[in-house]
Amino acid sequence: METMNPTTDEATPAQIVTVGVIGAGQMGSGIAHVLALAGYDVVLNDLDPKSLERALTTIGSNLDRTIRKGTITVADKEQALTRIATTTVVADFAKCQLIIEAATEDEAIKRKIFAGIAPHIAAGTILATNTSSISVTRMAATTPDPSRFVGMHFMNPVPVMTFVEIIRGAATSDATVAAVVAVSDRLGKVNALVEDSPAFLVNRLLIPMLNEAIFALAEGVASVEAIDTAMRLSANHPMGPLMLADYIGLDTCLSIMRILQREFGDQKYRPCPLLVKYVDAGWLGRKTGRGFYDYSGEAPVPAR
Repeated sequence: METMNPTTDEATPAQIVTVGVIGAGQMGSGIAHVLALAGYDVVLNDLDPKSLERALTTIGSNLDRTIRKGTITVADKEQALTRIATTTVVADFAKCQLIIEAATEDEAIKRKIFAGIAPHIAAGTILATNTSSISVTRMAATTPDPSRFVGMHFMNPVPVMTFVEIIRGAATSDATVAAVVAVSDRLGKVNALVEDSPAFLVNRLLIPMLNEAIFALAEGVASVEAIDTAMRLSANHPMGPLMLADYIGLDTCLSIMRILQREFGDQKYRPCPLLVKYVDAGWLGRKTGRGFYDYSGEAPVPAR
C-alpha cells in the first residue's frame, strides 16, 4: 500500500468521494451521519464491533427523528445508511480521500491512531482531526506530510449544530483548507477558519465560562438550578452552563481547562477543584448518569 507522499497533490473537493471516520462514539457517529446524508460514502472505523453496531442504531434513530420533522424522506434515510460501511480494519481506509479522526480527546491516543493508519492510506489523502483543544500543528508534525493535516472541529450534536471550526496548522496547505471547507459547505455547515491556538476559538471562550459557573456553585454563590436559570433567561442561552458542561462531559471540560492552563501558563485558566472532584468520582455528566444533574429519572434534576 502506498504511503502519503509530500510531493503528491492532495485530494481536491471534487475528488473527495469516500470519507473515513475514526471512532464510533457520539461525535464519530454524528459525523458519519451528516456525511452519508450529504452523499459521501463513509468508512466508519472503531476497535470495538459493538460500538459500531450502536453507532448504526443511533444514526438510524436520529434519521427517523429527522423524518418525523419532515426534513428528509424514508428513501433519504435508506440511501444514507447504505453509504456507511463499518470496519475494525484500518487497511479499509485505502479507499478514502479524506479521513476524520474523532477519537477521545487524548493527544497520545490520537498520535497513535495517525501513526497506525499512515501505511494504509493512499497518496493525497487529507487527514483531519476533530480535536476540540489539542495543537493541530503538533499532531501534524508526527504525520508523513503535515501540509495535508487540518483541524475540523464539529459541534455536538453534529446532525443538529450547524457550525464547524476549521483549524489551520503551521504547515497546512491552502489546498487542504479549501478541500475541507468545500466538504463543510456540502454538509450544510457554517464554518470559520481559525488559527492553531490552545482550545482554538469556541472552547477558549466557552469552557472558561463553564468553569466559572462551577466556581460560583462551589463558592455557594447560587444553586445549580439558579445558575442555569439565570444564564438561560438573562443571556438567552438555550441551556444553562452546568447542564451544558454535563452534556459536553466533565472530563472533556477538565481536559480543555488543563490544556489552556498549561499552554498559556495563566492561573485564570485554573480548573475549579469541584470539577476535578467530580471527574475523580466518575461523575462525568450525561454519559455516566450523574454530573451536576442526576439523569437516572425521566428528566434531569440537580444533583446537589
